[in-house]
Amino acid sequence: MSRAVRTSFAACTLALAACAEGPPQALGTLEFDRITVPAPVAEPIVSIEVHEGESVTAGTVLLTLDRTRVAAETQATEAEAQRRREALAELEAGPRSEQIRQARAGLAAAEAEAQDASAYYQRVRGLADRKLVAESQVDRARAAAGSANARAREAQALLDEYLRGTRREQLAQGQAALRSAEATEAAQQATLDKLRIVAPRDGRVDSLPYRLGDQAPLGAPLVVLLVGEAPHARVYIPEPIRSRVSVGDVVRVFVAGESASRAGRVRMIRSEPSFTPYYALTGEDVARLSFLAEVSLDGDAAGLAAGLPVRVEFDGGQ
Repeated sequence: MSRAVRTSFAACTLALAACAEGPPQALGTLEFDRITVPAPVAEPIVSIEVHEGESVTAGTVLLTLDRTRVAAETQATEAEAQRRREALAELEAGPRSEQIRQARAGLAAAEAEAQDASAYYQRVRGLADRKLVAESQVDRARAAAGSANARAREAQALLDEYLRGTRREQLAQGQAALRSAEATEAAQQATLDKLRIVAPRDGRVDSLPYRLGDQAPLGAPLVVLLVGEAPHARVYIPEPIRSRVSVGDVVRVFVAGESASRAGRVRMIRSEPSFTPYYALTGEDVARLSFLAEVSLDGDAAGLAAGLPVRVEFDGGQ
């Protein structure tokens, strides 16, 4: 905290001491709502388009990360998705006419071979009945005929498969594989697009933790923005007066450097107490817990700077 801020808090503390019998009050500072823009990947920063304190609108490019690796991965996912599309198209089209003709020719050749093998077996068996050939020759002819018949049945089954086309289950598997590849492609493309870091809302750049060439880890805050049309007062309500303060209460807000008070309204009170920060302590409050609260300011408060000390009086608590 700067010396000027500490001096202002000291003045507020003295004022509280002098007004010990006044209305319930609490100390704090002016704050804007803060949002952080995290790093989508761990890549070096190649350009920074804004500077701290600059006002930006939603969609403004804040900085850019190196695209080399992510772009290559995106191209790989695009190629895989295209391969899956072609594979599904092949399944949907079914066997080509050339494959069917080839299967028919194979079946014809297998049937002719089976017929020849069966005829030879019959001749050999007749010779065996007259004891003109050995039984082993008959066995070999029988086996050859059986093998030829099996090849004919195999050729018939292949032709039937081609004629019936692709099974429903194969089409379903191809469609599922394509959906998976397209989802991966979309996710990778989204990551690539996020390498151009843009402002999610209108606001003012409060902090740029990293510099040009730095490589922030995944999820690290690359940019911190102050958002909202005007600041609010963040104060610490002492435990003794907590029961007399409610959300919606109208209060008076005294900002350091201004002689007149501003109207405000309590918009939030934390349910869990915390230890009061040192700059919000006043005498007997040192050993007490407090409750963090936020007070919205009425009127034109947009020009007020964040960090200014404030004192809030709760008139409704009396």
